[in-house]
Amino acid sequence: MKRNIAFILVVMVLATVSTASAQILNTKLQVTVRNDLGTIVEGATVTLFKTMDDYESETNPVKSAVTDDKGRVLFYELEPRAYYMLVRKGELNNIGRGEQTSKLVEKKKNMLNVVIE
Repeated sequence: MKRNIAFILVVMVLATVSTASAQILNTKLQVTVRNDLGTIVEGATVTLFKTMDDYESETNPVKSAVTDDKGRVLFYELEPRAYYMLVRKGELNNIGRGEQTSKLVEKKKNMLNVVIE
């Protein structure tokens, strides 16, 4: 009985470590949104697309999130590739200001600033 309990505890610890490692080592993208004066923008919607066609038609988004009070959003578990990104808040957007990211570095937290006007 004690062996079974010890085995279950070992399995639970390994599962926890494995999950934590996966969260630490996955590819992430942190986007900080600012306006043309450099002020952070809270409540902007940031949407990622894989292709230009999806970006232009605003269909098949990969992920979408709203910026926090520091103007940031963090996307987890992304493929290490370039994405087309649309950022909007009201009449403000990033259209025409570098809509495509660089290729994300695998298993790293990639960081990007975006200006909307």
